[in-house]
Amino acid sequence: MSSARPDDPATVFAALGDPTRLALVARLSAHGPLSIARLAQGSRVSRQAVTKHLHVLAAADLAHSARAGREIIWQLDTRRLDQARQAIGQISHQWDQALDKLRRYVEDDE
Repeated sequence: MSSARPDDPATVFAALGDPTRLALVARLSAHGPLSIARLAQGSRVSRQAVTKHLHVLAAADLAHSARAGREIIWQLDTRRLDQARQAIGQISHQWDQALDKLRRYVEDDE
């Protein structure tokens, strides 16, 4: 069992690590709120499987649902994606700094 906190960006990366979930996030991002039937439409994934994947996304606070009549509509929550993007930006900045230090070290040695 993972010891990651719910607000830890690692939970987002774990949820997005599955190609099906990543595709669902892309569809919700491109088309806005959609029903499970619409999310499953045109894919090889059953509605039941889509539902399971959506619950994983919800557990990572990446999506939430609301009932609209007989349908359940799912919507992307971009706040967690923004947190993940910031985490990647921070890691990228750290790598840039490390590479810059290495470059200066190598150039000073010459």
